[in-house]
Amino acid sequence: MTTELRRLRNYIDGEFRDAADGRTTEVVNPATGEAYATAPLSGAADVDAAMAAAEAAFPAWRDATPATRQMAILKIADAIEARADELLAAECENCGKPLELTRQEELPMMLDQIRFFAGAARMLDGKSAGEYMEGLTSFVRREPIGVCAQVAPWNYPAMMAVWKFAPALAAGNTVVIKPSDTTPASTVFLAEVMGEILPKGVFNVVCGDRDTGRLMVEHKTPAMASITGSVRAGMEVAGSGAKDLKRVHLELGGKAPCVVFDDADIPAAVEGIRDGGFFNAGQDCTAATRVLVQEGVYEEFVTALAKAAAEVKTGDLSDPDCAYGALNNPTHLEKVAGFIDRLPAHAKVEAGGERVGDKGYFYAPTVVSGLKQDDEIIQNEVFGPVITVQKFTDEAQAVEWANDVDYALASSVWTTDHGTAMRLSRALDFGCVWINTHIPLVAEMPHGGFKKSGYGKDLSMYGLEDYTRVKHVMTAL
Repeated sequence: MTTELRRLRNYIDGEFRDAADGRTTEVVNPATGEAYATAPLSGAADVDAAMAAAEAAFPAWRDATPATRQMAILKIADAIEARADELLAAECENCGKPLELTRQEELPMMLDQIRFFAGAARMLDGKSAGEYMEGLTSFVRREPIGVCAQVAPWNYPAMMAVWKFAPALAAGNTVVIKPSDTTPASTVFLAEVMGEILPKGVFNVVCGDRDTGRLMVEHKTPAMASITGSVRAGMEVAGSGAKDLKRVHLELGGKAPCVVFDDADIPAAVEGIRDGGFFNAGQDCTAATRVLVQEGVYEEFVTALAKAAAEVKTGDLSDPDCAYGALNNPTHLEKVAGFIDRLPAHAKVEAGGERVGDKGYFYAPTVVSGLKQDDEIIQNEVFGPVITVQKFTDEAQAVEWANDVDYALASSVWTTDHGTAMRLSRALDFGCVWINTHIPLVAEMPHGGFKKSGYGKDLSMYGLEDYTRVKHVMTAL
């Protein structure tokens, strides 16, 4: 018996459409390895249509008062909340995530972030108007940029869509967003909800693969391109944007160090790093992936972390204690496993290190010790449920090793000494430094990195400002 696959469609100019040439791709549930839907494999005609719709809708949305945009975005949050079960079902089938965990940990954040940006729409500020030259009055206008081409990732499809469309819409821009080809369902559902609230053309969804995303970024219409994804993809977007001087917003990879000092509360550090490392199967650019432990507590910490990892459950999404779901796809499962298969002889797998089950793409919570700074698994992003542990001697070495990677997104410090915490918060070259915790985010604070982790900020007023341009107006008195 063949199960009929669900049919997902693009959302362009207020209506759902198939790809113009009829091409589709299968969408697979990572927890089962089986296809459950088809989605459009969009081409140039679809991208053209979406960009034209967004461009036509921009003047009216730009000129809407901040209060009007606020009310629309608040209605979006309320509508999503009212249909939360549908969104959660789409997201968990998209990603192979545990349902109740996603309900508790991701849904409230999404709603809060949408509502934050609804309020932020009315809070843009600038330099005070005044006579900075005799006889002339100056003031600053913050204006929306225009049409925004946005490419979202597969690790948090719904939440990352929120991080993109909420500030863009709040600032008065219109949006064409492409979800990952492996996780389009929840973004298409969001279009259904938002289409009942927003004017047509303000929010458009184009499904497709990396070629579709490339067409969007290279298109002449968008004034800004935003991507959350790999370093490789970010470099392509930056290069493409440079050709016609598009504004570019990049949130890319991470390799977060967690620096644990001798005086740290070890049980608390173990618990926090375990949770920060294995949440969402480690498929998080801020994951607590790379632990540096001072030599005095190294053995104690490794033993405790290995024990804690062995108690983490995955593989059975019906188990209420299931801590994380599947990796996104078989290629990614192979990539994560490859890091373990290629470990150098001096490394030791303290826990995990194998696939879980033969159905879906689950990987065991893994801890690896005995590593050196130039090892592949230290320098490169694994993006899976793998935590590495290194031993350091003093603060200077800890800072040197922590900063000695290409990524600079997030980090954490574990110590009971205030001075140590403050010195490290300045010395660590990362966009976020957590102290005695790892991975919490709030809508009011910026998220974004340096170096090959990209540039631009998500969340906060800084994120909203990234979707605006500044204009100086001067008038003679």
